[in-house]
Amino acid sequence: MPRLHEVLTALDALWPPDRAESWDAVGTVCGEPDAEVNRVLFAVDPVQEIVDEAVQLGAGLLVTHHPLYLRGTTTVAATHFKGRVIHDLIKNDIALHVAHTNADTADPGVSDALAGALDLRVVGPLVPDPTDDKGRRGLGRICELPRPMPLREFAAYAAKRLPATAQGIRAAGDPDKVISTIAVSGGSGDSLFGYVREAGVDAFLTADLRHHPVSEAVQHTSLALLDAAHWATEWPWCEQAAAQLDEISDRHGWGLRVHVSKTVTDPWTAHAATTPTTAGAPN
Repeated sequence: MPRLHEVLTALDALWPPDRAESWDAVGTVCGEPDAEVNRVLFAVDPVQEIVDEAVQLGAGLLVTHHPLYLRGTTTVAATHFKGRVIHDLIKNDIALHVAHTNADTADPGVSDALAGALDLRVVGPLVPDPTDDKGRRGLGRICELPRPMPLREFAAYAAKRLPATAQGIRAAGDPDKVISTIAVSGGSGDSLFGYVREAGVDAFLTADLRHHPVSEAVQHTSLALLDAAHWATEWPWCEQAAAQLDEISDRHGWGLRVHVSKTVTDPWTAHAATTPTTAGAPN
């Protein structure tokens, strides 16, 4: 079995920490470098349900996309839910490693996995990394659909292809607009509208879209927008990342058992669709 530091070195080669945004908190949160690792669990969120799953699995390493402590802390007391996560990880000899914005811009990265889940053909990055002379790394991806389809049909298609959540897929724009090209970005993406408009695509699929940016976008452009659950747009990366580590394990003869959590950690748990009616009128 490999030592933890060997596995972490391999993960850092896939997602170099120095490619993370300056505000981000990536890398190893806890773990004994010389500990042996035989099972690895990938997940989006380092929450208690995932830690409990890692304990039950007997994992020696938990790799998550989202950081546990993004803004730092002065305590890991078990009286706080994040402190409890740390206590349970250490007591059960489970290391925690985070790949966040350094995985977003990687080749392949989070948006490649999202495009793959939707069976889209990737043309290139939406926001290219200027340090990549191959032009493959960067934030988001510009893609082509497997076939042109109306916005309403593509929204239903995306809802079937992505992991199920309470939110599902929301769409903004003309429901009959035919979509051929699309930009995708896993996670929160409404800060990328400028790049999407420059790309000249028919639509943009991301998560956490806010009212005012969406309202302004559909008022002065014909761009169609699709808003998916944050967790659903990033979970496909877990499968992609697990496959990458599997390949590394096979190459080195490590015999790692690599798992992907299917626990839904999207915080929204229910959705009730309203009946269209005139504003202020009784239902």
